[in-house]
Amino acid sequence: MTSLHHLLSQEGFERTNKLFKTGRKQVKLSDESKSLPKYICHDIKSENSFKNLTRRASSDSKRIDGYEPAMSMDEVAVRAVISILGGYIGRYAKDLHFRKMIRNKCNSCLARRTRKDLDDGMFANMELGIESVDKLIEDQGTRKELKMKSLRNSIQLLTVVASLNSKKSRNASTCGIPNSHISACAQLYLSIVYKLEKNDRISARHLLQVFSDSPFLARTHLLPDLWEHFFLPHLLHLKIWYNKELEILSDSLCQVVDKEKRMKALRNAYNSHMDMGTIQFALYYKEWLKVGGKAPSVPAVSLPSGHSYATSRRTSADSFTSYSSINKKLYRAVFGHMAEHQSLEVNSQNKDSMDVWDLKQEKMTHRRTSSDNSIVPKKQLWHQTPKSDFFRFLSCQSIVSECWVKGNHIVGSSSIKNTELADIPLSDLSTAISTICSSDSLTDCEIAIRVITKAWLDSQGNPVVEDALSKAPVIEGMLEVLFASDDDEILELATSIIAEFISRNEANRLIILNSDPQLEIFMRLLKSSSLFLKAAVLLYQLKPKAKQMISIEWVTLALRVLEFGDQPQTLFTVRCIPQKAAMYFLDQLLTGFSEDRNLENASQVVSLGGLSLLVRIFEKGDIDERNNVAMLMSCCIRANSSSRNYLADNLNKTALLELIAFGIQNKSTGSAFALLTELLCLSRRTKMIKILTELNSGWGGLNTKHIFLVYLQRSLPEDRPLVAAILLQLDVLGDPLKSSLYREDAVEAIIDALNCQNCNSKVQEQTGRALLMLGGHFLYPGKAKAEDWLLYEAGCHERSMDLYCSNETMHGSLNEEEKALEDWQKRLAIVLLNTGNKRFLSALSNSIANGTQNLAQSSLFTVSWLNRVLTSVEDETFHSAHKALVTEFPPVPLKHLIKSSECVSMLSTLDKELIDPLRNLP
Repeated sequence: MTSLHHLLSQEGFERTNKLFKTGRKQVKLSDESKSLPKYICHDIKSENSFKNLTRRASSDSKRIDGYEPAMSMDEVAVRAVISILGGYIGRYAKDLHFRKMIRNKCNSCLARRTRKDLDDGMFANMELGIESVDKLIEDQGTRKELKMKSLRNSIQLLTVVASLNSKKSRNASTCGIPNSHISACAQLYLSIVYKLEKNDRISARHLLQVFSDSPFLARTHLLPDLWEHFFLPHLLHLKIWYNKELEILSDSLCQVVDKEKRMKALRNAYNSHMDMGTIQFALYYKEWLKVGGKAPSVPAVSLPSGHSYATSRRTSADSFTSYSSINKKLYRAVFGHMAEHQSLEVNSQNKDSMDVWDLKQEKMTHRRTSSDNSIVPKKQLWHQTPKSDFFRFLSCQSIVSECWVKGNHIVGSSSIKNTELADIPLSDLSTAISTICSSDSLTDCEIAIRVITKAWLDSQGNPVVEDALSKAPVIEGMLEVLFASDDDEILELATSIIAEFISRNEANRLIILNSDPQLEIFMRLLKSSSLFLKAAVLLYQLKPKAKQMISIEWVTLALRVLEFGDQPQTLFTVRCIPQKAAMYFLDQLLTGFSEDRNLENASQVVSLGGLSLLVRIFEKGDIDERNNVAMLMSCCIRANSSSRNYLADNLNKTALLELIAFGIQNKSTGSAFALLTELLCLSRRTKMIKILTELNSGWGGLNTKHIFLVYLQRSLPEDRPLVAAILLQLDVLGDPLKSSLYREDAVEAIIDALNCQNCNSKVQEQTGRALLMLGGHFLYPGKAKAEDWLLYEAGCHERSMDLYCSNETMHGSLNEEEKALEDWQKRLAIVLLNTGNKRFLSALSNSIANGTQNLAQSSLFTVSWLNRVLTSVEDETFHSAHKALVTEFPPVPLKHLIKSSECVSMLSTLDKELIDPLRNLP
C-alpha cells in the first residue's frame, strides 16, 4: 500500500505560513496545483479562499466558506479511490497468503460460539458464502454462466448476514458475538465478491462499509494496514494528541491508582474519537462513490474536549495550543510542502506555547531566564537515560564544534557570516543540534528531530540555518535516529528533512553514503509498513550503486516499492514517484553486478512475480520508463527462458511497436528492439506467428512493415540482420507469391550480412541468429535446437528425436506444431529462393566456408531445412527453386557432410556422447 494523502481531499486542515508575531503573510499558490483535480494533492482553489475563513473552536482545522458542497465530484479522484480500494481487495484472488490471512481473521471474529450455536442460520449463511467465494477463486476453470450464478448466490447469502447491522439490531449480538462484527465480515466478503464480478465501484463501497459497521474491529484487527494508509492521514491529529497527553500523564507525579484511571479515560476518549472519525470518513468516501453524486462536506473530527486525565500543570488551552502548532508542521511533513492559502493572526502571548520544544521543557525543573544568552548544559534540559547499545549504530560520529549557537548568532564556518535569525529560538535549536550530535538518549534525540524540523520549516530555507544543519555530525545523528527509532512520526520527519538537505547539496549525499555504505538504515525503513515509499524516494536521491546493495533482500524490497509506489510522495519540497526509485534499484540489481549475480537477481524477479508488475508499467508508463522496463524484461528472459512465454502471451504488442517507432525517430531503439527479438526466439512457431500477427496490426495508423523498413534503413550494421529477419517474417504472413518491396529489401540485407569478407564477428553472430529465427528452430541461446534437428536429419533418430521433441510435447501437440512449422517453411522457402535467387544460395555457401562457427552452423541448418522442404513437396512452384538449390549444393547425404572434420567442429558444443555416433555413421 502507498500513503494516500495525495488522494484525500482538503479535510479542513489548511496549511499556514510561518506564524509571525507581527501578523499574517500572504503566500502565492503553486502553479502545479492548477493542473490537478481539487480532490487530489492540493488545497481547494476558490475565489474566496483568501477572504472567508472560519475557525472551529473544537479543532485546529479551518474550512473555506467559499467552498460549495454541491459541486460535481471529480471523476479523476473517484477513479483513484476506486483503484486503491479495488487494488487492495483484489489481492484476495491473487495472493494465497492474503486470502488465508483474511479468512483466519474473519474466523477468529466468528469463533466465540458454543457448540449449540453451530446451526445458527446467520453463521451457516456466512460460512456458505465464504466457501463459495474461495471455491470460485481456486477453480479458475468454472464456466462463465456457473461462475455468475455462484457469485449471485454468494451475494444473496452475505447480504442477509450484513443486514444484522440494521438500526434495530446493530447494538445486539448473535450467539454472543456483536452483530456489528458479523456484519463487518459479511461486508468484507461482499466487497470480494463484487470485485470478482468486476464491479469495482460497489466493491469499494462495501469495503468502506466494513469501517462504518465496526470501526474498531476493522482498524485494529481486520484491515489495519488499509486503515493506516487510507484513514489515518485524516486522523493524525488525534494520534499526535494522544501521544502527547500520554507522555505528559506518564511523567506526572499523581498516585498510581489515579494515574491508571486517567490513562484508561485517555484511551477510551482516544478510541472513541478515532472510531467516530473512521466512520465519518468511511461514509464520506461512500458518498464519493455514488454514481452522479455531489461532493459531500469534508468531515471535521475534533479533539476530545475533556481533560480530566491531564496534569494540573497543563491547562486544556495549553494542550490545544500546543497541538495546534504541531498539527500544522506535522501535516506539512506528512502531506508535503504544499501551497499554503494564508497565515493566521496569532496573538503574541500564545507564541511561546506553540514551540514544540516547550512540550518537553514545561516538565523540567531548571528553566532558562529570558536574559540568559549562554547555552544551558544538556543535563538541565533533558533527563538522562542509560546508554543503549543499539543506538550507537554508526562507527564514527564526530563532535560538532562549528554548529554551536552563541548569544543570538550561530557560529558557522569562516565562509558564513554571523546573521541574526529572526523568529527562531536559537537556544532551543542549539540544544537540539548538540543533542543530535552527542546524546546517547533516543528519546532526547527524537525530541531534537522535532525541534530541528520546526526550525527548518520556520526558517524557509535560511542559508545560515541550512549551513548549521547540513554538517556531517548533525546528518549522522539523524541517521542514527532513523536506525533506532520506532516512532513513525519521527522517522517521517527525519526522512523528509534529510531528503531536503540532499536536494540542496551534493555533499550531503556523500556524507550519508559514507556513513551507511551498506544501506542498512534504508533497508530497515524499506521494510516498514508505512514509510517504505518515502524511504524509497530518499534512497533514490542518494543514487546508490549495485555494490552497496549486496543483500539478497533488495530484489524483494524493490518489487514492493514497484507494486505500491505508483503515486507521488512528498518530502517537504522533494516530490517523486516511488516507482521511479524502484526502477533505478532494479536496474542496479540486474545490471550492476557480475553476469552470474545479475542473472540470479533477474531470476528472483521472475520467481517473485515481478514480470506482471513490469508488464503493467510497460503499458502505462512514459517512454523512458517503458524503455527501462524493456531492458529489465530482456534481463529476465536471459535469466529464465520461461519468461519469454509469459511475456509473449501478456505483453502489449502495440505498446512495444509504439516504443520501437519512437525509438526510430529518436535513434534509441535498443531496449525495445532487443526485447522483441528475445520474444521471437521461441521454440514454437505457432506462438511466433501469433506475435507477428499482433504486431502486424500496426500502430497509430502506421503500417508495421513500413516502420521496420525505415528502421532497416537507419539501423546499425549489427542490428540489420535481425531487423531484416523480422521484416521478412511480417511480409511472409501475406501472399508469398506476390512481389513486395519490403521483402526485397529484407532479403537483400540478409544476403549482405552473409558476406563474411565485409562483416565483423558481431554482425556474423547476429546473422546466424537471424537465420535460426527464420527457420523456426530457435531455442535460446540459439543453437542447441538447430543442432538437435541436424542430428535427427543425419540419422541419430532415437537420441536426437528425444531432444528435438521434448520441449514441444511439454507444451502441446507435436503434430500441430509440426504442421505449422512445415507450412511456414514452405512459404519462407518460396520467398527466399524466388527473391534471393542464386545470390542467396551463394551467400549461404560462402558463410559455411568462411563464416564464424555460429554463422556456419546456422547456414548449414538453413540449407538442410530448405532441401527437406523442397524435396518433400511435388509442386511446380517449388521445382525451379529446388533445382537452383541442388545446383549450388550437390545432393550429398547430410550424414556424410556432418562426418567431415569441418562440420563436426561446428557442432563442438555438443556432448561427446552425441558426437561419437556421428563419426561411426556408415
